[in-house]
Amino acid sequence: MAGYASPRRLAALVAALALLAPLGASGGAQQYEVLSASVRASLAHAVADGASVDMRDMDLRAWVRAMTPRVAARFPDEESARRFLALVRYEAMRAGLDPQLVLAVIEVESHFRKYAVSRSGARGLMQVMPFWVKLIGVPGQDLFAERTNLRFGCTILRHYIDREHGNLVNALGRYNGTLGQPDYPRRVLNAWKARWAL
Repeated sequence: MAGYASPRRLAALVAALALLAPLGASGGAQQYEVLSASVRASLAHAVADGASVDMRDMDLRAWVRAMTPRVAARFPDEESARRFLALVRYEAMRAGLDPQLVLAVIEVESHFRKYAVSRSGARGLMQVMPFWVKLIGVPGQDLFAERTNLRFGCTILRHYIDREHGNLVNALGRYNGTLGQPDYPRRVLNAWKARWAL
């Protein structure tokens, strides 16, 4: 039959097209806002700290051990998953965030794809907009680098939580650039509760 594609050929074609598609993300776009000089300085200081993760910390090790089975399939090996989780916990805790909330944000924003880029240009695991590097970072910082992306993402989310006086729904809306629209905060909070809360 002319023009007929077998199910096997059709599946192969779909898989090939998926490989050619850009690694997009479903997240929105954080909105550029004018920040006061003191807020800019505070955020710049928060993203500049280069302290290393102490893998001897028993609480960190216990948390990483508990969370590894939940993320292992997303990484090439268990050691990569553990290193990633240690960075998530370190950056979340230094920003005063629940690490499991950060994992939920990563799941919804990028589906754990390190090189994800949204239609609006947000980059990396936590889908950080490039203007943040110009605003509070140092020229040349790579938002696809795990640690840099987590540092910026956690700092920005903490900023929005503070700005919204602890209202997590509004803070998540601001983070995603969808303030006033309930879909994104609901997705993050549902993921947090269903898959990441201990």
